Amino acid sequence: MATATTLAPSLLEAVNQIAPIIRENAGRSERNRSLATETVAAMKRAGLYRMTKPRAFGGMEVDPITAVQVWEAVSRIDASAGWNLIISSGGITFGSWIPDQGIEEMFSGDPDSILAGAVFPPGKAIPVDGGYRVTGQWPFASGCQHASWLAELASVYDGDELRRDENGNPVQILFAMPASDAEILDTWHTMGLCATGSHDLSVKDLFVPSHRAGRLAPLKQLPKAFDIPLFHLTVWLPVASLAAPALGNARAAVDALIDLGSKKTPAYGAAPLSTRSSAQMQLGQAEALLGAARAYFYQSLSAAWQTAQKREFLSQSEKIAIQLATSHAIDSSAKVVDLVHQAAGTSAIRLEKPFQRHFRDAHVITQHAFGSISRIESAGKLLFGQPTDWPFFMM
Repeated sequence: MATATTLAPSLLEAVNQIAPIIRENAGRSERNRSLATETVAAMKRAGLYRMTKPRAFGGMEVDPITAVQVWEAVSRIDASAGWNLIISSGGITFGSWIPDQGIEEMFSGDPDSILAGAVFPPGKAIPVDGGYRVTGQWPFASGCQHASWLAELASVYDGDELRRDENGNPVQILFAMPASDAEILDTWHTMGLCATGSHDLSVKDLFVPSHRAGRLAPLKQLPKAFDIPLFHLTVWLPVASLAAPALGNARAAVDALIDLGSKKTPAYGAAPLSTRSSAQMQLGQAEALLGAARAYFYQSLSAAWQTAQKREFLSQSEKIAIQLATSHAIDSSAKVVDLVHQAAGTSAIRLEKPFQRHFRDAHVITQHAFGSISRIESAGKLLFGQPTDWPFFMM
């Protein structure tokens, strides 16, 4: 199995150094439905937003094992902070569909700049001289309040008619725009991951130059600026990244239960929670479930990384493995948190305790389309040799 690079210890230590800042601001971030500026600034100082960027743009080009370990560590402190970090540093691979000139424009400045965006539902792009006129509204744009650049998806129209390729599929483009070009609509009112600020983005008749737009289709080669092993994972880095907040959040929930065990004597009982057989069983099940999910996930990611290091794109079987391991990790993490919730008793429902937040965050993560339980079915279709409903298996 592949292991993290020598950068991992220093980056994990950097997370430990900023942990008090993230923890101190977590409650305020959740109430404001946006990560506190202090949290964002601390993660920037620690170099966390530059981890996956190419060295040519001041980045670190870390391997995916290192990246996920760091994302997990941040998520163990605050799942929302970890989530926004993966959206930016995992989502950077979507730039692989942008021409070199556009990539240079986006990333040649501040190496700690933040990327946000969303890909569904696609907007409407009308071809014009030099580019496109784009109109659309995209939900779930996590971290958009702090982003410098946004990446979105749009379908190409010729007048009012949707343009289709030779197979009858809609022709779509991925495009980038400065964050200031979009209007942020206050739509993020949810039970969990509140601090991610995953509001809607809206543009109307926005001109996007052609050098910042590329057709979304299977990649045959990467842009020169992005031709590094990590980006040969293409969309499977952002897919895999979704497991990190789930696993980190679940680990934090289990840790909180262990801490509670010696402190709490359940109502109508005479002995600490840690002596109850039911709690012991639930804790043991949670540890086993989390460990198994994490091991399967890292095994699948490590195998994919071996391929990417050879500057090859992933095979279909490797994509299936990443998808299954990611969705399984997210689903298992939610089940871990459910076990903790049951074992913690009424402590799990008190707002001043951490359990309720772990519970809420875990179940919001399960709803993301890239990692939901439905994607296990999508992969299962391919295993049976049937057409799948998930188009990213073609990317």
